[in-house]
Amino acid sequence: MLALDPADADAIGEGVGRWPAYPDAPEALKAMMAAVPCVAMTNSDREHGAQVQQASASRSRLDLRRGRALLQARPGFWHEVTRRLGVEMGPWWWHVSAYADYDLEAANQLGLTTVFVVRPHARTGPAVYRVSDLSELVSLVTAASLA
Repeated sequence: MLALDPADADAIGEGVGRWPAYPDAPEALKAMMAAVPCVAMTNSDREHGAQVQQASASRSRLDLRRGRALLQARPGFWHEVTRRLGVEMGPWWWHVSAYADYDLEAANQLGLTTVFVVRPHARTGPAVYRVSDLSELVSLVTAASLA
C-alpha cells in the first residue's frame, strides 16, 4: 500500500513493540490493574507483547496474552479467552479499544460493555462508553463500582 521496500517494512514491524506508550497509558494501566482483573487480547505476536511489557513504566504484567493465532476480536476469539479464563462472558466484561469498526463491533455483538478510546489513529463506531484517554477510563470504572 505504501510501496515500502520489504526490508524497510520488516524493520518497522520488528520495532512496533518498542514504540512509546501514550503518556496516559502506564499510570492508568497500573491503576486499572490494581482495581480490576485485566487481560490483554491482541492480534499482535508474543514478541511484540514482550517488548511492550518490557517498555511499560508500570512493569505490571497483564493476566493473559493471546497472539496471532486468533485474529482481531472476532467472536471465536472471545470464546477462546472465556474458555482459558474460566469466566462466563457478559456485560461485566469491558472491552476497551480505539478500533470500534472491527474490535468493539464483535464485543458489542456478544453483549459486552464496550469503551472507545479516542486516539489519533482511532476508527470510530458504536460503543457503550467513549473516553478521551485511559485515565478517564479509570474514573469510569471506579464510578461504575467495578473496582
